[in-house]
Amino acid sequence: MKNIAKSIYIVASALTLSSVLTGCGDSFLDEKMYSSYGTDVTDVKAKIIGLHRQYAATWGWSGKQGFVGCWQDGTDVGAPGDTEGVEVPFYQYADLNSENAGVAFYWEALYDMIGSANNIINADGVDPVYRAEAAFFRALSYNQLVTLWGDVPLITVTGSVPRTDYTRTSVSEIDEVIKADLKDAIENLPAVGETESESRINKDCARMLAADVYLRMGLNEEAEEVVTPIMTEGNYELISERYGKFTSEPGDYYHDMFRWGNMRRSQSNKEGIWIFQMEYERDVVGGTIDAPQQRRNWVAAFHKVNGMVNCDSLGGRGNGRLRLSNYVKYKVFDEGDIRNSNYNIRRKLYYNKPDFSATIYVDDEGYRVNEGTEGAKELVVHTGDLVHITRADTLNVLYPHTTKWGGYDDAEDFGFVLVKDWPLMRFAEAYLLRAEARIKLGKTAEAAEDINVLRDRAFKEYRETSGNADAGKVSADQMTMDFLLDERIRELVGEENRRYTLVRTGYLPARVKAAQEIETAPANKIITGFDEKKHVLLPIPLSDIQLNKDAILTQNPGY
Repeated sequence: MKNIAKSIYIVASALTLSSVLTGCGDSFLDEKMYSSYGTDVTDVKAKIIGLHRQYAATWGWSGKQGFVGCWQDGTDVGAPGDTEGVEVPFYQYADLNSENAGVAFYWEALYDMIGSANNIINADGVDPVYRAEAAFFRALSYNQLVTLWGDVPLITVTGSVPRTDYTRTSVSEIDEVIKADLKDAIENLPAVGETESESRINKDCARMLAADVYLRMGLNEEAEEVVTPIMTEGNYELISERYGKFTSEPGDYYHDMFRWGNMRRSQSNKEGIWIFQMEYERDVVGGTIDAPQQRRNWVAAFHKVNGMVNCDSLGGRGNGRLRLSNYVKYKVFDEGDIRNSNYNIRRKLYYNKPDFSATIYVDDEGYRVNEGTEGAKELVVHTGDLVHITRADTLNVLYPHTTKWGGYDDAEDFGFVLVKDWPLMRFAEAYLLRAEARIKLGKTAEAAEDINVLRDRAFKEYRETSGNADAGKVSADQMTMDFLLDERIRELVGEENRRYTLVRTGYLPARVKAAQEIETAPANKIITGFDEKKHVLLPIPLSDIQLNKDAILTQNPGY
């Protein structure tokens, strides 16, 4: 909220400065704009593009490189690697407080998007399509706020002066605004393929968000109804054959979806519903916002291994900040699931430095040890041989990791910035959302049909090679929320905000416990201090409470 007020002062100062300059009479200061957006602050197109930029700046934040881990660590999906710092209280829960930088950043970013959306929604004469796109972003932002914080201030009109008298509005009241915004978005947004540009919000983005929102609200019939047209209108298909620019390289059809250059609808990815597009700054000014850190979080730091060099096929240079939990690595995948192939969850690496050769020592389990260690065996390794690591390396250097965020630019081998598109909504998730609605409605046979659509794709190759035509098939009696949440891991690990999903479904406490029971990392790398009466909701940033001097902005219990 304070950022909204701050932005008002910035605009006011800019306008004052502009009037001073234009009053000096020097014609060379007159500006001729060639952009279609111009400098007019009332330009709705510019404001819409600004909303997209704000979204990108949120998830591209590099000020705290561990921000990505805040939404994965301390759940059943994420475990800490070489942490940056901001994410540590999200698994060492006793340290999570109202001054955490990740909490404050996300809260402020969501309210910034709400403020920008309000300016478009409330303006006179706005094209219904633009208003609907702004409504989508406002609904998305408020849904995140009420899910993760509970009751929060409701702001539907962004004023011209700062306010210091905010109070919390009930979730139920805010939900009415969210529902109205999504109704507007679904009715007025264009169909996929008909938006002004490929990256813009389409009608199915709003349907996906609405299904997710309705499930949180317990409106399961509405969730089933709103997501079904995505399947029936015939605009999407699950990728089940290799395609695109990498078919001459080793890989599989699931992996093809997540390689930059294959991710857009125009690049033959008919599974993408909302693919957030990025470009290199050298090609498109403003093509990447800030310095996205997803790769440095999700990809292991294999560059530290002698005999390894960064390359595109291995995902470039990671920092190993975020590990997959033991729950993901050892519990959720069945044999033959392509989503767990070494192209998708990389469990093995092979020395790739040209003309590499070295003598190492390994123990009986294949872990690298020092020369002279009891039982150590001498081993000569070369380019193309399996990489051997020490036990300590499994916390940072090499561990099973999702390849969805791999990306490499040979002009920036160090890899501070990840430049690739973001898969935010996929056709596969539509089936997961409808299956969830059907489980909650008791339609377990129909839910199994939806899940089997995904598993038919996932086990397609294994069925052909093993001769087991029923591999991966599930039945109605398997359709529980626990199974659904596991299937979301299998399909969406690395894509979904797992903390949000577990809070939305009410399963964060149970899934924290499940992860704790199977984790074997050192004491400083496991979940501790979780209190389900306190830590399901996040704390409201202390700075906003302190600045709100004319009313009481109450804190969530326990903080």
